[in-house]
Amino acid sequence: MQSILVLLPSLLQGAVVTIEITLISAVLSFFMAFIAGFGRLSKFFIIRMIASIYIEVFRGTSLLVQLFWLYFALPMFGLQLPPMVAGIIALVLNYGAYGAEVVRSAILAVPKGQTEASIALNLSNWQRMRLVILPQALLIMLPTFGNNLIELLKSTSLVSLVTIADLTFKGIELQTTTLQSTTIFSLLLILYFVIAYPLSLGVRWIERRVSVGRM
Repeated sequence: MQSILVLLPSLLQGAVVTIEITLISAVLSFFMAFIAGFGRLSKFFIIRMIASIYIEVFRGTSLLVQLFWLYFALPMFGLQLPPMVAGIIALVLNYGAYGAEVVRSAILAVPKGQTEASIALNLSNWQRMRLVILPQALLIMLPTFGNNLIELLKSTSLVSLVTIADLTFKGIELQTTTLQSTTIFSLLLILYFVIAYPLSLGVRWIERRVSVGRM
């Protein structure tokens, strides 16, 4: 018990960094997903092509490689990113690509009759999307976005490899100096779960709020 009390303050410092990275990356990934998702549905070929290349490249390559490339390869082109910025950009681009496909498929899943009815009501394109299609598509997206959020949280452990002092970084640092591997990794398990569980509950709460009167 005494060793846990000694280890916990340092791990909690790392947990705060992990939560910050998760929340910032989640918000930016959400916007990235919508930008790329709408890009894939654009009527302009060049926009569809750019969005498709982005999605396929970042879904088809490893997040670890993307992170290392941003942090170690970009300086060769004269652009040195701080570790935190490189970590967040890698997470946003990777999970934004996955989210873009969620946005695209959810919008396409809304029945065509809804669009035809809104056209008959003389709604503009923006009004159709905002008032008719997006509210229904959002219900379809939320469960997958919730899963992506938990996956994003777990993926933040990779940023420790570019010297960001997150929860995993602090755990490995303590494991090296104290050699208490079992205790430290047990605490890491618990702390990651403690962070992830409220996120899951939050997503379920949003799902219930959004679905009121629609299900």
